[in-house]
Amino acid sequence: MPPGNEMKLALIQMQSVLDPATNIDKAAKYVDEAIATHHPDLVVIPEFFNIVYVFQYRDYTYIDYAERDGGPAISRMRDRARAHRVHLIATIFEEDQAGVYYDTAMVIDPEGRIVGKYRKVHPAAVNSLEKIYFRFGSHFPVFTVGDWRVGINICYDTLFPESARCAAVNGAELIVVPFAAPALACWREIMVTRAFENGVYFAPCNKVGMEGEWTFGGRSMIVDPTGAVVADAGEGSDRIVCAALDRRAVFAARRAKPMFRDRRPDLYAPICTATEDIPRID
Repeated sequence: MPPGNEMKLALIQMQSVLDPATNIDKAAKYVDEAIATHHPDLVVIPEFFNIVYVFQYRDYTYIDYAERDGGPAISRMRDRARAHRVHLIATIFEEDQAGVYYDTAMVIDPEGRIVGKYRKVHPAAVNSLEKIYFRFGSHFPVFTVGDWRVGINICYDTLFPESARCAAVNGAELIVVPFAAPALACWREIMVTRAFENGVYFAPCNKVGMEGEWTFGGRSMIVDPTGAVVADAGEGSDRIVCAALDRRAVFAARRAKPMFRDRRPDLYAPICTATEDIPRID
């Protein structure tokens, strides 16, 4: 096995309020607390940590909440990463250019540099209205964090098993998932399944509490490659959870259940069928 088998991962579960500056201060305080208490190598913050979840409303004036790389939210997180010499993943409503917006997870290194971005491939449009605000991303990149290979999904991506599988096929050993999601009855089962079927650590990091008319479900957790939940923040309040990860567990899980050996991508064309060509179900 290569060196650097161990990583400490911290997830910050938090509620946001109307004032972005308050949310940024809270996230920065929790990053400081996570470092002081757990000494993690990687810290993850929920989706849209700096704003309330405005995408529950059909009001395009909320586009003003979008920020660029140099905005206050990411600038503050870059400062915290630099101060603590830690990797950090922070997800915001990103303005890429005038009229083009993404739901973007930014990977920040211990120098405070943005070394990568994952843009949500599946903006939600079930109860939320994300699709009227965002453009979708088109890639499942894998990022180097220390000696680990880390993939990212965001929230609704998780309901498409192809998202985690693409990240794993691209080399991910850990997939982190910033969330802004209400309670879901089968939440635990979904997270366990994504970890087990891909032989990866899987780490959803959710908001918690009421924002506008929505109540977020919490239950941020870290699941190991066998499907065992090794940390769970619960559903009640802000909380930081941390776990020590070991790459050797990824190796052992994939050797015990060699699903990557047994994949048959030559037969999977139906799941890539264009939407308008899918047979109708009447």
